[in-house]
Amino acid sequence: MHGKPAPRPLLEPGVRPRPPRGGKNALRAPFGRRGWKGSRRGGRGLSASALPLLSTPAALAETSACGRIPRPRWYGNPQFDGKYIHWNHPILKHWDPRLTKNYPQGKHSPPDDIGSSFYPELGIYSSRDPSVIETHMKQMYSASIGVLALSWYPPGTNDENGENTDDLVPTILDKAHKYNLKEFSELLGSGGVFLPQVTFHIEPYSNRDDQNMYKNVKYIIDKYGNHPAFYRYKTKTGTALPMFYIYDSYITKPEKWANLLTTTGSQSIRNSPYDALFIALLVESKHRYDILQAGFDGIYTYFATNGFTYGSSYENWARIKSFCDQFNLLFIPSVGPGYIDTSIRPWNAQNTRNRISGKYYETALGAALHAHPSVISITSFNEWHEGTQIEKAIPKRTSSTVYLDYRPHKPSLYLELTRRWSEKYSKERATYALDQKLPVS
Repeated sequence: MHGKPAPRPLLEPGVRPRPPRGGKNALRAPFGRRGWKGSRRGGRGLSASALPLLSTPAALAETSACGRIPRPRWYGNPQFDGKYIHWNHPILKHWDPRLTKNYPQGKHSPPDDIGSSFYPELGIYSSRDPSVIETHMKQMYSASIGVLALSWYPPGTNDENGENTDDLVPTILDKAHKYNLKEFSELLGSGGVFLPQVTFHIEPYSNRDDQNMYKNVKYIIDKYGNHPAFYRYKTKTGTALPMFYIYDSYITKPEKWANLLTTTGSQSIRNSPYDALFIALLVESKHRYDILQAGFDGIYTYFATNGFTYGSSYENWARIKSFCDQFNLLFIPSVGPGYIDTSIRPWNAQNTRNRISGKYYETALGAALHAHPSVISITSFNEWHEGTQIEKAIPKRTSSTVYLDYRPHKPSLYLELTRRWSEKYSKERATYALDQKLPVS
């Protein structure tokens, strides 16, 4: 990257991020009908919330699958891909052209200069490297993550920083299934670890509408639906349905979604072989009613920054859960270990959230458990660009940057915390379901 300063820590341990100017409303300014201006937040790759394996969010899911990581991001390097993918992320311009000149421009230059404030223990890896996929599965297994939500683009499409990776989905499914083949006695001996299954986090590709979404869902279910690692959620009626997360769902008008997601829609997918649970992203409060009108089955909040949006604000989760209960929707709060994206958005420091040695993550998990959701998603397993990863990171110093790390704790800190809270969530979920006479999926 051009014009980087002399080596210095990106954020000193214990330093609180500068609060945003203008109060909570200022946090909403970057959002437009087409998503977050200046960012094009696509290309996560596999996420557990992301998995690359993935780069996505992870998630604590139902008691039968204690962790769900959404949107693993896909990464590439010259050895496996012929070039760097995502590690050399461009520095995104401020949405106000008048302010762009105040910030660095250009692209990152791996391997020492990457688009992240942290540095992965695995180095500048490729999501196509079989050993990396194996290691990621082991890390998710150790963290009791039950479901990976792969960041997905239809064949022939991709985000502007990467390449289409649908061809890697079979490998991910096979690796996930490998960990589902562990003997039950071994599970008990390892403390009741839950094994990963795979679902899909559908990105906002160009021309994503009701008609193309029908084709996408049909393609995914026809091609992958019979794989033993393909995730299905057991509903209250006992039916096991696929689950799809729809990122930036608010970009498409509710009437368009209703064509697909309501029983009376012009090309309804309901009660067909391709019926599924469709989970919409909740950003603003008003989106709740759009989601209802559209016919979605649930809500997730994705962002790891408390206070960034209505949906990602912990103080709103009880109200959102009440709304979902009233209208029979799933509520899936998303939690993360922290947030820092100034390596690719140098103008966005006000949204940094320091990890505080795991305290930020545990506060988020506690807030999520307090809302008694059926599923908790984690943003993310390996979204390195935004500093939300729970994947292992190591200390790293180069001629231009001192990367953040998890010291004084081990690189596995956030995997261990995820496992601990996954076990806690399983117990509390089972007790709550028993008290409320709810089915435990």
